[in-house]
Amino acid sequence: MTKASDRFPEDEFDAEPAPDAPIGVHRAPRSWWSRWWPFVAVVVLVPVVTVGLVAWASSWDGRLPGFGDSSEPAAAAPSASGTTAPAPETEDPGAEDPGAEAPAETEAPPVEEEEPAPTADLTTDVRVLNASGRSGLAAGAAGDLEDAGFTSVTTGNGNAGGLQQTTVFYASADLAPTAQQVADSLGIANVVEDAGTAPEGVVVLLLADFAR
Repeated sequence: MTKASDRFPEDEFDAEPAPDAPIGVHRAPRSWWSRWWPFVAVVVLVPVVTVGLVAWASSWDGRLPGFGDSSEPAAAAPSASGTTAPAPETEDPGAEDPGAEAPAETEAPPVEEEEPAPTADLTTDVRVLNASGRSGLAAGAAGDLEDAGFTSVTTGNGNAGGLQQTTVFYASADLAPTAQQVADSLGIANVVEDAGTAPEGVVVLLLADFAR
C-alpha cells in the first residue's frame, strides 16, 4: 500500500522521531512545578510539624486526660454567683465549752490524827514488897509513890526468888506506862511484864541494891 492510498492525512505521529526522544511515550512534557513541589512541601512542612511537636511536648506534663493523680484535691466548684463558698470555721480547741461540767475537785485525804501517847494511870493498885532485909524500906518507897500522885499504894514483905536487882513487875501491856512511871518515881531501871509475879496491877520488889 502506498502513501497516496492512505485514508488519513499525515500528522506529527508520522514524522520520524528525534534520536533522543523516548519511543512509545505520548504524554505531554511535565511542568517545572510538578517536578519541584514535593521538595517544596518537605522544606515547608517538616519545620512546621517539628515546631508543633516541640511545643506540644513542652506543654505536656506526662499525664493523659482523665488519668490524673486521684490524691490531688479537686478544685472547689464555684457557686452560682461565681464565688467559692467560705470554708467552715473550725472550733478553737482551747475555747471552753460553757455546757461542759467543771472538773470535780479532788478531796484531800483526811488527816490521820495521831493517837495520844499512853499515860500512866495513877489509880492503879501498886504493891511495894521489901525483900532486902532492911526495915522500913517498903514504907519509904510507898511514901515516894504517893508523893508522885499514886493513890492506891500498899506495902508488904517479899521473897527475892533468886533475883539480884530491884524490879518493877506489871500484869499486862496496857499497864506498861503506869509501871514505867512507878520505876521512874523510885529510880528503878528494871521493868518487866510478868503476870505470874504481878497477877494484877503493879508490884515493886525491893532488893538490897535499892538505894533511897
